[in-house]
Amino acid sequence: MNYRYVTCDVFTDTRFGGNPLAVLPDAEGLSDLQMQQIAREFNYSETTFVFPPERAHTRKVRIFTPSQEVPFAGHPNVGTAFVLAKFAELGEIHSSMSVTFEEKAGLVPITIKEARGEILSCELQAPQPVSFGKKIPPALVASAISLDAVDLVTTTHEPQVVSVGLPFVMAELRDRAALERISTNINGFQTIRGLINEGLRASLYLYTRVEDGVDIRARMLAPLSGVPEDPATGSAGCAVTGLLAHRDAKASGHYSFQIAQGVEMGRPSLLHARAEKSNGIVQASWIGGACVLVAEGSIALD
Repeated sequence: MNYRYVTCDVFTDTRFGGNPLAVLPDAEGLSDLQMQQIAREFNYSETTFVFPPERAHTRKVRIFTPSQEVPFAGHPNVGTAFVLAKFAELGEIHSSMSVTFEEKAGLVPITIKEARGEILSCELQAPQPVSFGKKIPPALVASAISLDAVDLVTTTHEPQVVSVGLPFVMAELRDRAALERISTNINGFQTIRGLINEGLRASLYLYTRVEDGVDIRARMLAPLSGVPEDPATGSAGCAVTGLLAHRDAKASGHYSFQIAQGVEMGRPSLLHARAEKSNGIVQASWIGGACVLVAEGSIALD
């Protein structure tokens, strides 16, 4: 049996930039093992498999890295919505359309915007409010990325597990130079994985505040999940926006950040993140951006 696939680059309007994604728009009949094998074959940070809905929403979507299934991720949702809209799988779009994907982490609402027949952007709302887990010693995070503890900033927040449906260890770095010097120390990642007890996930999201046309520059490394580095991480963008909104002294407000990622990999990405805070509680966070179609084909399975 043949299964159609489409690849696109997410969080960019330039082909071969952003974060590549493979989408199987009709994955009915595939087993868990086959989906994992296909994700490993593409070897992108994630591959998505689309199914009919089970709870009367738009679609059910499952997301696999090269090594495991994950309950939620950002660029796979944005890219999957783009692909389904691009190929008219969602019907006609008149300037804007809202869809909802059913995923293991919960429901993921997505707004698709178009003009003159072109898909301009897709924006998702994270399926869960921002939540906070264990704090990680700065020296341990620094060791995992081959930096010194003095390269980390702890005045805004200490390194900590943060999630909106997928957990990341988040740490702020003092400047772009430190961000650019990052190098993976796999032993450090293994130590962090044992400390946070997050299954196979030990994903580090490192960021710094900048003033060169964007608000945040970031890198995300998850070598124990088969992702040495990710060019654009939407779920982490939602989480860092929720984290910074949470740490802000104001009880209520709207927060918006332009996040650049993937620059050091030669795959520059631009993510548009926002969050809403009311009465001291971050109510929701969003991430969005543009996508560009790259390739189509089919996979033959016996």
